[in-house]
Amino acid sequence: MSIIRSIVRGCGGYLPARTLTNAELAGMVDTSDDWIVQRTGIRERHIAADGELTSDLAVAAARRALDAAGLEPQAIDLIVLATATPDHTFPASAVTVQAKLGITQGAAFDMQAVCSGFVFALATADSMLRTGGFTRALVIGSETFSRILDWNDRTTCVIFGDGAGAVVLEATPQSGTLADRGVLAARLRSDGRHKDKLYVDGGPSATRTVGFLRMEGREVFRHAVGMMCGAVEDVLAATGTTAADIDWFVPHQANQRIIDASAHKLGIGPEKIVSTVALHGNTSAASIPLAIDHAVADGRIKPGDLVMVEAMGGGFTWGAALIRW
Repeated sequence: MSIIRSIVRGCGGYLPARTLTNAELAGMVDTSDDWIVQRTGIRERHIAADGELTSDLAVAAARRALDAAGLEPQAIDLIVLATATPDHTFPASAVTVQAKLGITQGAAFDMQAVCSGFVFALATADSMLRTGGFTRALVIGSETFSRILDWNDRTTCVIFGDGAGAVVLEATPQSGTLADRGVLAARLRSDGRHKDKLYVDGGPSATRTVGFLRMEGREVFRHAVGMMCGAVEDVLAATGTTAADIDWFVPHQANQRIIDASAHKLGIGPEKIVSTVALHGNTSAASIPLAIDHAVADGRIKPGDLVMVEAMGGGFTWGAALIRW
């Protein structure tokens, strides 16, 4: 039986030129390199330049993904941009990306699920491609979290950074078996009862301001491992696979302790974990595609590999997806 799968044609990432180290942060707030590394695993993060917008980062990552796919922008008829830091309240930053790439057909829209945004965007684009309404999609995670950080709050400003990552998906007939390439399954969840544990204290309707990110770190950590592992287990059950079948585990790069605890609970060995949190910090919706691009570039992720991605973000939102590369 032939079915349509969304296969990955290429990926790309972009990080702003400026690097902010833990030592530099120690000169700004009451913290230290040891304190940050011990609690998060982060050693540095990238910060967008003045005037460098979320859409600029997204375009740079998208161009690299298109180059890797061997495609021109006009081959794309769907753009789903995951971001919690859009250029403007409206229009969607995705349409700005569309215009900057010179794409004049199809549809473009933003996806807002914070750190889970890329998984939500991937699942959404996959569903739209499989209906036959679209042929090729750019799925992008792009963030300028430095713009919503309180740089006097050491509990949050040391964690987050800026960046963008993208993948090109193409609707392609496959056999309908586990051996297929592409997105094999995805599961998405949310529970708004937890929204006050990770949020921004501003917004057009609530305060008419942008606001700052606020987080109850211990509460987020307490929920994160169980929620994300639950989504991964649901995907494994849906595909008839086990943790042992996974070649690469690419989690949201929030905190090394969360990454390690999740992998341990799932029974995934450290040799299968793709972690970039030390170099990038938490780039929210950009973290998974950036990590994927890193692992493809260094030769770890290869055609045929089974790649599990998972994330949790403000809301709470969380989800996972299994991809045959």
